[in-house]
Amino acid sequence: MTRHAVAMAGLVLPGVSWAAESGGVDTGALVRLTLGLAAVLAVIVALAWAMRRMGRFTGGAAGRLQVLGAVSVGQRERVVLLQAGDRQLLLGVSPGAVRTLHVFDEPIAPAPGEAGETAGFAARLRGVMGEAERS
Repeated sequence: MTRHAVAMAGLVLPGVSWAAESGGVDTGALVRLTLGLAAVLAVIVALAWAMRRMGRFTGGAAGRLQVLGAVSVGQRERVVLLQAGDRQLLLGVSPGAVRTLHVFDEPIAPAPGEAGETAGFAARLRGVMGEAERS
């Protein structure tokens, strides 16, 4: 933010001093204008920082679509458990593709806010995957 403020001051202040010397412009009005512009820019920078810090705003589907957990299975590959409405999907995610590995009829992990959320996703996934291999 400091770098931007210095750049703006470097652009505005020479014009203010030139206008004051020529006697054609009200210096007080120019100072108020400059301070107002600086205040607006400071608010914009502060809001941008706050949005970056808090994360992006979520869309309307955010309440119905949630990532419950993820496990890294390779250098750039992951297995992700996604809650979509009342269904849970197991997705394989790689740099070039996203594939549905399984759609669960019964949830294997509770949705956020439900009871039993303390069990680790990785442990539960290993248990379910072990059951699937035995079948």
